[in-house]
Amino acid sequence: MRTANGWTDYELIDTTGGERLERWGDFLLIRPDPQIIWKTPPADRRWQTAHAHYHRSQKGGGRWEMRTRLPDSWEIGYRELRFRVHPTGFKHTGLFPEQAVNWDYLAEQIRGAGRPIRALNLFAYTGGATLACAAAGASVCHVDASKGMVQWARENAALSGLADRPIRWIVDDCQKFVAREIRRESFYDLLILDPPSYGRGPGGELWKLEDAIYDLIRLCTEVLSEHPLLVLLNSYTTGLAPSVMGYLLRETVGRRFGGEVLADEIGLPVTASGGVLPAGATAIWRCTD
Repeated sequence: MRTANGWTDYELIDTTGGERLERWGDFLLIRPDPQIIWKTPPADRRWQTAHAHYHRSQKGGGRWEMRTRLPDSWEIGYRELRFRVHPTGFKHTGLFPEQAVNWDYLAEQIRGAGRPIRALNLFAYTGGATLACAAAGASVCHVDASKGMVQWARENAALSGLADRPIRWIVDDCQKFVAREIRRESFYDLLILDPPSYGRGPGGELWKLEDAIYDLIRLCTEVLSEHPLLVLLNSYTTGLAPSVMGYLLRETVGRRFGGEVLADEIGLPVTASGGVLPAGATAIWRCTD
């Protein structure tokens, strides 16, 4: 497992009973996590003094209990990057801190490429990977179907001093955008995919990751340049093992370009226990030439 252990403004303090106690800058949040199936005694007194607690509803969704008044949003940093965070309607804060381990990997690969890199970030959310790539010197195309998330990502770019970097901000259906880029013969050296487990297409159709991911990756192989550097596929879908995702990349990108595939879980260190909480899976295809 690769661990996102480079944070100072974020900390996973403790985990028990289906919940995690986290520090986001100066504020403490309690959020649910279905992977936390253990019921160990709380190891940190700050469970009682958290600023907000998200309670999941048995009917789906949930609500925030604000124990004290929080600002509308606040900033946290990771290395040279800055992000605006705040509790949203569905337990999230606008950032997945475990992804920092992938941001570091992407930046390392771009800096070591020895050539200009064009990166395409699909399902790009609030822009963590986009900013990491741009800060490392890549030109980036950031694509997400949510106008609000793309605007949030642009704000994060400005906070990080990256507003003038070569970043295209696109609000669009990712699969349709890729198909158009192929027709336009607009190709990329680096591809990032972080698709949701479930979603709705532009016509209201249900999008389920397990059913759609193979066709999406196969399409995306056509948008890669003649000498691609890297393809990174991330998933939070329970039951979609890293080895399965690695197999997908090997049978699509690997068949066309050779190279090698790496696959592993990513996780967050837990301060109270000294353990690591699994927080998703990543498969990476990379060029070996």
